[in-house]
Amino acid sequence: MSAKKYVIGLDYGTDSVRALLVDAQNGAEIACAVSLYKRWAQGKYCQPELSQFRQHPLDYIEGMEETIKSVVGQVEQEVVNHIVAITIDTTGSTPGAVDETGTPLALIPGFEEDPDAMFVLWKDHTALQEADDINALSKQWKVDYTKYSGGLYSSEWFWSKILHITKKDGEVAKKAFSWMEHCDWMPAFLTGNSDVLTVKRSRCAAGHKAMWHEEFFGLPSEEFLGTLHPTLADLRDRLYSETYTTDNEVGSLSKEWAEKLGLSVNVKVGVGAIDAHLGAVGTGIEAYSLVKVMGTSTCDMVVVPTKEFNGLVKGICGQVDGSIIPHMLGMEAGQSAFGDVYSWYKQILEFPMRELLAETLSAEDLKKVSDCILPKLSEKAAQILVTENDLIALDWINGRRTPDVDLTKKGAITGLTLGTTAPHIFKALVEATAFGSKAIMDRFIEQGVNIKQVIALGGISKKSAYVMQTLANILNVPIKVATSEQACALGSAMFAAVVGGVYATIADAQAAMTSGYDKEYLPQQDKVVVYERLYQRYVQFSNVDL
Repeated sequence: MSAKKYVIGLDYGTDSVRALLVDAQNGAEIACAVSLYKRWAQGKYCQPELSQFRQHPLDYIEGMEETIKSVVGQVEQEVVNHIVAITIDTTGSTPGAVDETGTPLALIPGFEEDPDAMFVLWKDHTALQEADDINALSKQWKVDYTKYSGGLYSSEWFWSKILHITKKDGEVAKKAFSWMEHCDWMPAFLTGNSDVLTVKRSRCAAGHKAMWHEEFFGLPSEEFLGTLHPTLADLRDRLYSETYTTDNEVGSLSKEWAEKLGLSVNVKVGVGAIDAHLGAVGTGIEAYSLVKVMGTSTCDMVVVPTKEFNGLVKGICGQVDGSIIPHMLGMEAGQSAFGDVYSWYKQILEFPMRELLAETLSAEDLKKVSDCILPKLSEKAAQILVTENDLIALDWINGRRTPDVDLTKKGAITGLTLGTTAPHIFKALVEATAFGSKAIMDRFIEQGVNIKQVIALGGISKKSAYVMQTLANILNVPIKVATSEQACALGSAMFAAVVGGVYATIADAQAAMTSGYDKEYLPQQDKVVVYERLYQRYVQFSNVDL
């Protein structure tokens, strides 16, 4: 490379968007900015008691503009002049209804405050019945469209959500010309594509969330969808048949957005993808690695050479050629709640502070105490001896994603006594999340996917040595922790480097730009033996009809 070239990875998470400006030559992180979704932070358009979680597209637009302007403003103009590409990752499945021009309905007069006209966040579970309907029809159809989705379709995914809103909100259904995943809409928006029928759709999102597969000649048939609801049959032709891997270019920045962001119209924009998949890329995922993206939930990613695996892994979130690394089979699993389990327990313990001490302690003091709860629980839990008679908890407080999706499942704890303390309960909850991880890894191995190494990334992998050590003990494997704290954005930046012509393949970009690993947790063999027995109790408890 004769001249420096730079790329931007734009990472849309559950609560915020992050822009990462990266030196494409070596992966050095030059500038970073984060923007919280303002409407989301106010709790707008969400009803947690109904598992309804919606996000307004203005949060996405404003966050994008704020973060990219920020990173551009942090560097000299010479750096800005050599930014060559942007790639975007988002949560998924997060679809939204759009009109003929690809404009989300929430940006159209009359729909601005309608949650059904907004993007339906990945963790929205309002479509449980619709998922059941899809699964029931698939099992009696001449083609099982769920076969590449682990054999079961989830309420968290594309068709379930569209079917639910179609049945619930006639005005949105009538106005919706098409539907777009967030990771498809954002690149189209930045490049000024106003023809929804020509938008390049993500192979990653389509394969894992919308039952797209080459064997089916694209999406499920018009007849199948029409049996679910007549509107879906009509919708199919206004969606897509082709999909694209993330090393493909969508176009270049529109003149409008180039001017607003202070960038060139020559900056290329890549095909979008789901955040966890690009997080795996950012860690340097290779064949038979299990990469755990550990945050409020987890996504567990594996890639295998397509020529080396011909089976179907039951109960995961799909296996799709090229969804993570082009020309490799990408597999996704995960847990609907991981860090959310700990946050829930923390909120329980905060009750006296919030309800009894709020008037006597300052907001600053309340925050200080709140911030100390989980670290103190971890410290005390680590001191508790691990025995075969310990509490057992189930980690399904937000349902079970994998193995074998069932989002009606609930969390539970067994073995409580008058001697049980707060650290005992926390210890059980941490072990439950680790047992859930073991169930996923065991499923891959049972189905013929040999796991050669485990890599972790995300906030929990950096913040909680106790959680990570417990996980290593229960999985009984070493766990490497990726150095970069922005692995998803870094993965996006790697693909941007390919889209921008800096590298020919994503493997080349990974080799040059990966951050490596800064810590490794090794199993403690004295605890491994006990945890093997506790895991059997977890499995038995999992099978109890609560």
